[in-house]
Formats: sequence, structure tokens, C-alpha cells
Amino acid sequence: MSKLTVSNLSCQKGYNLLFENLSFEVSPGEVMKISGSNGSGKTSLLRIIAGLSSPESGFIEYKQKKTSGRNHLEKFLYLGHQSALSPELTCIENLEYLNGLSSGVDTSNIQKALKEIGLNGYENDFSGSLSAGQKRKIVLSMLFITPAKVWLLDEPFTALDSNGIQVIENQIENHCNNGGLCILTTHQKSNIKNLKEVLI
Repeated sequence: MSKLTVSNLSCQKGYNLLFENLSFEVSPGEVMKISGSNGSGKTSLLRIIAGLSSPESGFIEYKQKKTSGRNHLEKFLYLGHQSALSPELTCIENLEYLNGLSSGVDTSNIQKALKEIGLNGYENDFSGSLSAGQKRKIVLSMLFITPAKVWLLDEPFTALDSNGIQVIENQIENHCNNGGLCILTTHQKSNIKNLKEVLI
């Protein structure tokens, strides 16, 4: 089964133990919201699952196989809470660059993705001239073109208006309805269906 399992995971930053012995499962069709106070380790948890950081102890399994290093990156998409865009590149160029960092992405759908997320007409504008919400949408356009089955989204609704939030929530639901799963952090109330929650 294509579920993701977190088993007895512990994370320490310096002398601070952020969380320990954390365990949960997310099955296809489900969305898991990671909740906790600022500094509790929500971002660190997503980075560990994504293979970008290492835990103090514990392990992660996907499809009943332990994940390690970069052996599962084609199946996982991680979007951090910061946009990490180049202000001197256009929307299309930035998204082409982000696509280059992810294996298996179909670059032919870039313009369609920008249209779907509400950036139609801004494709050739430099990202440095756009609002915070528009910059966030460039990154979130990845949700419309990635083949990854596991989505790891750190504060995806930051800087978005209510319509933008609805678009992303719908895309997350579509992804899960098609056999994907999603783990996210957010400080905002969400109307996503099949939403589970774990507190760290």
C-alpha cells in the first residue's frame, strides 16, 4: 500500500529537543495537518520527511520501504514556506528553474499551470515586480504539474487571498482523490476534506 509511515521520529536542534518518538501514518487520499506552536519543529519535520534533513532517531517508510537520502525524491514534492525565487527571472523562467530541481516534471504544462493558479497575463513579468501573493503562486504552480504522489507543503496559504486559498485547497483535494497524499503546515483554518491532524 502506498502509505507514508513516520515511526518514532525525534529531532534536535543544538541543545533543543524539538520533538521525540513521533509516529503517524498518512494513506492515499488523506491530508495530514501538522500543528504546533512556533519553534515546535513543524518545518524540521517536513524537511526530514523530504530527505533534506536527518532525524536524531526513528525512520520514515513509503510503500513499506524505508526512505533514505535522495532515493525517493521523484515521488515527493517539498515546497518550503519561503518562495526562493529570482527577482530577475520571469514567472515562466522561475518555474522552469524549479522544474529543473524536480525529476519527472513535465515542463510543457508550465503556462497552463500559471493560468490555473491565476497568473494568466503575468507569465513574462519579472517576479521581483510582483506582489507577495503572486510570488507565492509561482511556487505553488508546481502543484499543477508535478507527478509526485507525496506533497509536503510548508505554510502553502501564506500571502494568498481567499480565492487563492480555495484554488490550492481544491488542487490538494484533486491530488488526493487521484491517489496522492499531502502533509502540510498552516496557521489558517482549512476546509480541505479528509483532513487529519497531528500535534507536535
